[in-house]
Amino acid sequence: MNDTIQVGVHATGPDSCRITVAGDLDVVGAPDLREALQAAVATRRRVLVDCAGLTFCDCSGLNALLAAARTAKTNGTELRLCAVPRALARLLRLSHTGSAFTIEHEQAGVDA
Repeated sequence: MNDTIQVGVHATGPDSCRITVAGDLDVVGAPDLREALQAAVATRRRVLVDCAGLTFCDCSGLNALLAAARTAKTNGTELRLCAVPRALARLLRLSHTGSAFTIEHEQAGVDA
């Protein structure tokens, strides 16, 4: 594990998990996330990646996410991103890779 990123894997059911990502997802931290994502999409039916703590993402981080999306699609695993920070959303938009993911848009502060 390195100092720039924290990756946590939390079971949310027998076939699902939530992966939390916090810190800088760069060339140093991308291998940690790639390893956790690949293991999750290989063994689970549903994987949610919580990006709320993500402060930075470069192309190597994006590549780790895209590799997981490809593996998930091959395995029939549902891979979702949630709490996507503005910088990552911009990177997905500019690289035209946002369609590789299902992105959950949380509605904070909305009264029912």
